[in-house]
Amino acid sequence: MTNNGIPREEGLDHTLPLLKEGYEFIMNRKRNFNSNIFETRIMGKKSICMSGRDAAQVFYDTDLFQREGAAPNRLVQTLFGENGVQTLDGEVHRHRKEMHMSIMSEDNLKKFTEIAVQYWEKALDQWSKKYEIVLYDEVKELLCKVACTWAGVLVDEEEVKWLTKELSETFEGAGSVGPTHWKGRNAQNQLEKWMMELVHKIRDGRLIPPEDTALHKYTWHKDLNGNLLDKNIVVVELLNVYRPIIAISVYINFIALALIEHPDEVEKLKNADEKYTYMFIDEVRRFYPFFPFIAAKVKDDFTWRDYKVQKGSLAFLDIYGTNHDENLWLYPEEFNPNRFADQGNDRFSFIPQGGGEYLTGHRCAGEQLTIEMMKVSLDYLVNHMVYEVPEQDLTFEMNEFPSIPRSRIILRNVERKLTH
Repeated sequence: MTNNGIPREEGLDHTLPLLKEGYEFIMNRKRNFNSNIFETRIMGKKSICMSGRDAAQVFYDTDLFQREGAAPNRLVQTLFGENGVQTLDGEVHRHRKEMHMSIMSEDNLKKFTEIAVQYWEKALDQWSKKYEIVLYDEVKELLCKVACTWAGVLVDEEEVKWLTKELSETFEGAGSVGPTHWKGRNAQNQLEKWMMELVHKIRDGRLIPPEDTALHKYTWHKDLNGNLLDKNIVVVELLNVYRPIIAISVYINFIALALIEHPDEVEKLKNADEKYTYMFIDEVRRFYPFFPFIAAKVKDDFTWRDYKVQKGSLAFLDIYGTNHDENLWLYPEEFNPNRFADQGNDRFSFIPQGGGEYLTGHRCAGEQLTIEMMKVSLDYLVNHMVYEVPEQDLTFEMNEFPSIPRSRIILRNVERKLTH
């Protein structure tokens, strides 16, 4: 126990256990301490770990926590980019978040869904000519095409393959150490060069993307002083649109895994109304690992549940553990979409892509895009195609970020389902 009353894990540093236990690191210690808050040391720094609904509510209080200087440099270099929206606070954060939310209009979301359907249709035609496909790889490329078309830049087939590879490496290498991490950093650098060229062309008048697209809006966005955003920031924020769209491939793989492991759900979904479809999608986002935790820095001393939390402390909120908290969820280790019929999805209990509000807080601006893309993908996997699932390794590791089924989901003899 520390002098601030917070339970403390003994030892000099716990980065290695974090890498070993992954998504379950905070959850395991929360149970051992029987406490929703404890202190440990990660990457040589004193760190406060928090879990649960009340912890999420306090963690998203912008008077108590800030994002600036909190994210580990390796994540800034591969996942967020320098001065990206995830690392900002206050008015600057709100203004930048408004820019991101400006492309999430009802019309734009409808357009996104229509584009997603078009590319699923094309993909299904191609897959039906192959003996087998690796769903994860195929869907990443599909999503890259969706992202490019929706965000406002048309690229040729070869460039799509390159772009898919580079964007994948940024999020697949974010939680890694060694060569995989450096591959992710290199990919981020290459992507920034590519995107910078597009921004230059737009500002020089050599390329004119549609006005309602991210490419147009971000390139011409003005900061709080009325000046055009620095080109480097435009590049970072545009990649913060592209990268997360490609990362939805992880969720789509888990949709396929859920359908394979719970065949009774396939029958329910064939005749499901929209409400049950969304319940199934929410349960995939709750049950399977996506974000493990998020970081912030304590802005000022405050007391929470009689614990004194000190200014400058690094804090981690347990995303995965909160979505599996037995005090919030009945039988959290069971896959059960029906839980959302009664429970709903409170913005601090259900936090697969962060909690709190979209505009004033740090909840993921692209969450609605994720849900819509998952909905289209689920519809295709259940209602528009038939396929065989050969024997394969469907296990996934809790200490890999992102965690993906080992086989990346192999589907064989994919065919379009004939409708009468």
